[in-house]
Amino acid sequence: MKGMTIIVKNISSFVKVLIFLFGIYIILFGHLTPGGGFAGGVIVASSYVLLMLAYGREFAEENLSLPTTSRLDCVGALLFAAIALFGLFYGATGFFWNFIHQKELWGQPLKLLSAGTIPLSNISIGIKVGSSLFLVILILSSFRLETSASEKE
Repeated sequence: MKGMTIIVKNISSFVKVLIFLFGIYIILFGHLTPGGGFAGGVIVASSYVLLMLAYGREFAEENLSLPTTSRLDCVGALLFAAIALFGLFYGATGFFWNFIHQKELWGQPLKLLSAGTIPLSNISIGIKVGSSLFLVILILSSFRLETSASEKE
């Protein structure tokens, strides 16, 4: 039997969705409340780590595979660099210039789009941190399985 007991598997499959949604909430509203991309990314990664602990590494890798996680890691970094460069080229006053807030003035204060490029930066940081942490834990768990198999021989 891979993973833990049936009780832990059922509870973790329900709780994983709640943890994932809370991480998305922290990422999206990080410019209005405490949190942001890093904290939300850690919470999103912990939802997949919970699946890995409850069901085993193979099940977690079926949900979010190693190549997909690596691609998400690269996409998060490229998105963050693109937001910074758009600020440099569009605003022409500096790196990370908040060009959406300065030119368009979307929304009103304390609304989701009131901060310009800050939510976009939080989303890209959340993707980068979440995928990086899950990637590290996935690689460490696969290394652990290889060493335990070689010790038995």
